[in-house]
This record gives sequence, C-alpha cells and structure tokens, in this order.
Amino acid sequence: MDDESVGMLLVFISAAGFATLGVLGIVAAEEGISIPTVLSLRFLLASAIVWAVLWYGERLTLLTGRSLRYAIALGAVGYASMSGMYFLGLEFMTAGMVGIVLYTYPAFVVCFALLVRPERVTRILLLALGLTIAGVSLITGANPAGADPRGVAVVLVGAFAYAAYITLSQRVLRTTSPEVLTAHVLPAAAVTFILVGTATDSLALPETALGWGTVAAIAAIATAVPVLTFFAGIQRLGASRASIISTVEPGVTVLLGAVFLGEPVTAAIVAGGVLIVTGVLLIQRGSD
Repeated sequence: MDDESVGMLLVFISAAGFATLGVLGIVAAEEGISIPTVLSLRFLLASAIVWAVLWYGERLTLLTGRSLRYAIALGAVGYASMSGMYFLGLEFMTAGMVGIVLYTYPAFVVCFALLVRPERVTRILLLALGLTIAGVSLITGANPAGADPRGVAVVLVGAFAYAAYITLSQRVLRTTSPEVLTAHVLPAAAVTFILVGTATDSLALPETALGWGTVAAIAAIATAVPVLTFFAGIQRLGASRASIISTVEPGVTVLLGAVFLGEPVTAAIVAGGVLIVTGVLLIQRGSD
C-alpha cells in the first residue's frame, strides 16, 4: 500500500474506533458502571497507552507554563464536558442517535469562527449550517427510535463543548503537536471525573469480567487507538482530507448499534444523518 492508502486506512480505523464508544457506553451502563467511573477509568487507561506510545516513539514532550495550564483547562473542562454529555445522552437515546447528533460539532466550530471573522460568511457555510440544523430537526421532530428531545438537548450541549474545545485548543497547537496536547488533556479529564465521582459517591470498580472488558475497550479501542491513528492519518493526508474521511463515523455508530444492540434504523434517522454529514462536508469545503 502506498502512503496515501495507508493514511486513508488509518483515518477509517480512527473513525470506526470512535464509533464504538456509544455501543460500549450502553453496555457499561447495563453492567451498572456509573458514568464517573467509566470516564475516570477511560481517561486514566487511555492516558497510559498514549503516553507509552509517545515515549516509545520518542515524541513525548512535557508541557510547561501557559501551554500546560491551557491543556489542563481544555481537558478538565472542555473535553470532560463533552464526554460527560455524550454518556448522559446515552441514557436517553440510542447509540446511533447520540453519534449523529454529536456530529453537529463542526457547525458550532464554524459559528465560533464566524463570530470572530464575520467576513468569512459564505453561501456554502450558510447552506451547511442549514442542512445540519435541518438534520437535527428531522430526527427530533420525527422522534424515531428513542430520539428523546432531552437527549438531543444534552448531546447538543456536548457538541457545543467539543466545538469550544477544538476552537480554544488552536492556541496551544501553535507551539505543540496534537499528540502531545492530547497526552495532557486525557489525564486532566480523568481528574475531573474522579472528583465528580468522589463528590457524588458514585465511584466503584466494575464487578464483572464483562464490565472490566468494556471499560478496557472504551479506553483502548474507542479512545487511545482512534486518537493515535487519526493523527497518523493526518500526517499522510492532511487535516482537511482526514476530516472528510472521518465523516463515516456516525454511520458506523448507527450500524454497530443496529448489529450489536438491535437498535432500529428508520428512514428519519438515515435522512437526518445524511443531512448532517452533508453539512459537515460542505463546512470542510467552505472552510478551505
């Protein structure tokens, strides 16, 4: 395989890995594992994997000063908020639905950018935002297969938080690599959920082999592996092309939910998902 094909494969593996998060999150809930416990273990184990890989590849750098403070804030507040809302959304909706609604975050990123530079408003971006909103409205209005409006609202908050995280992280990325930033964001997010779990008395280690296996899969398959393969793919394809390929993620989430959890796939889900992904692709084009 040539370098471009390898890059495409890496990004697809990343998207597929992230897509497993919803299904695994539902399994963890069925095993009685609390959200703070799942996310504390997720970020602790994923941190260990990412740090080990970067150290082995001699790419690990310790952040200091302002960069370190930004990274801690991004992890403890931004990434933690998105993750918490995602898992909370799974209590109201199917894994596929949560994956689709979360994928509205590029629209929020564009909105943030337009607030700073309104001159960049184009017809393509306006059309993209319209399609994204229409997709969410279709899913919510049709109320298919567990599209609880409360869940949609929760996950949209998560998408907003993720967009803010992406936007604010650009300041740190001017002086450090995405991999190194992620290596500092993950443990910061872990601390947040350890504190939340301690305050709510909801931390408890999994009691079954399935529970431990699910948490390990969330940390490795749905977090560390996709993070590392996505960055490796970017190095071969560039950020724009890698982002376009990653739009398969919500579709894979819907497929996994249908296969492993028996979640129904209705016409409204498919149509809403297509509108959102089309909007994301137009956003990529309009932002180039």
